[in-house]
Amino acid sequence: MSGSAPEGRRASIVETVATTDGFLRLAGRDFLVVLYTAFRSLKLYPLENAQVQKALDDLGATTKHLLDVEREIELRMQGEFIFVNSTRLRLDLDNYASFSHILGVLRQCGIGAVRVDEGVDRKQLQIFVSLLLSYAAKEVNPNKVFELGQKLSDGGVTCIGVEPPLETEEDVEDVERQKEAAKRTYARSVAVTKEVINSIRMGRTANVKKVKRAVQAIVDQVLNNEASLVGLTTLRDYDEYTFTHSVNVSIFSVALGRKLGFSKLQLYDLGMAALFHDVGKSRVPLEILNKQGGLSDEEWRIMTAHPWLGVLTLFGLRGYGEIPYRGMIVAYEHHMKTDLTGYPKSLRARELSIFSKIVAVADGFDAATSRRAYQTVPIQPDQVLKEMWENPRRGYDPVVVKAFINLIGIYPVGTCVILDTMEVAIVHAANPDVTQVHRPVVRIVATPEGAVQHPGVLADLAQRDAQGNYPRTVVKVTDPQKYGINVSDYFV
Repeated sequence: MSGSAPEGRRASIVETVATTDGFLRLAGRDFLVVLYTAFRSLKLYPLENAQVQKALDDLGATTKHLLDVEREIELRMQGEFIFVNSTRLRLDLDNYASFSHILGVLRQCGIGAVRVDEGVDRKQLQIFVSLLLSYAAKEVNPNKVFELGQKLSDGGVTCIGVEPPLETEEDVEDVERQKEAAKRTYARSVAVTKEVINSIRMGRTANVKKVKRAVQAIVDQVLNNEASLVGLTTLRDYDEYTFTHSVNVSIFSVALGRKLGFSKLQLYDLGMAALFHDVGKSRVPLEILNKQGGLSDEEWRIMTAHPWLGVLTLFGLRGYGEIPYRGMIVAYEHHMKTDLTGYPKSLRARELSIFSKIVAVADGFDAATSRRAYQTVPIQPDQVLKEMWENPRRGYDPVVVKAFINLIGIYPVGTCVILDTMEVAIVHAANPDVTQVHRPVVRIVATPEGAVQHPGVLADLAQRDAQGNYPRTVVKVTDPQKYGINVSDYFV
């Protein structure tokens, strides 16, 4: 008997914790949904509107229900997650819109946590929601959360407080660790690709297992921290073009495959196929590959043989670690074009594989935006995307191009732009909202006076000010070299 009492106590504690967690998940979800409804209603209608009044009534009732049990509410943001009193709220399709919107609003206001104490009334909740609405439209700045806290206090809001995110040293170290991991993945992938291509060129045995490990690292990195790795594709090394190009195409293809909903195993296959898409060029003489100026008819014939030379090469590698069949298809099809006017010429009608369509887009984009022996001036990324989208003769699948534009934005990561404030900026990330694809997140790297800044400050061009205007807008794309800016310095 003596042993059963602690067991019983432990069981009841576990049940209590489970019950509390269950309550917080439900009540916390309800609280966020009504907060979202109040925010949206107040954004669309004046305060006197019946819909706004009902939304505020619901917010008051839901808040009171939660406080009656919990005595206080702590709403905390951590990465992409929301916690209510340390219980993580589950994200599902029903609440996805409201959760992600509230997360975005709080982040835009610089808020890491909201605290609500007993005694809060409807008036205080109304002031809080109104201030959130006002501050979410303002430009991002590190003092915004403190200004908001002061405004709450000035408005007589004594039971609601806001705090900045917990920017601990661990968080900063974590960001740096992620950047370092991305750099290691990229460097290792380039080194392995170089080793394999050179081995094939010299007629030696290539270590395919190393390539598989490199591709797995690329997939894992894209799944964990896509922005860091995609940012590194700006490291378009002129001298190492053959190898960095293959790695860039693999990164872009995996990120695009993820966007299209591929499974992890499919992404491994796609990454491998993309890394080996140009392996046939290892059998093309270097003097043809690196020739400046146009190719003769005979040289062009040799160059256009690289797709089927790639298939033969991959067949030769099969004994040293399985090369997926899809990789051979991609090596063969990636220059065919959707209307089959490319090369090699197809003897009968065929539908290109989805892998080939993806790799063709990634290959075309990276090649056109890179400096090479025969293309010493790269084309600006936005122009490349425009051409890929608008010119059917390029032969890209329009659905894949559209997905690629949604992935990287019409101003891709690394694009140097001039803003209407006369500042110079580098595109840091595409806007996740596809309706704001022309308003990316940028890093301001030069002042209106021309002073170059490093690392520069981030600005989301989709954010409006209190009057509903955009403080900054892209005017045009520019060449970073004009301003002495090396884009890759801002990603490594």
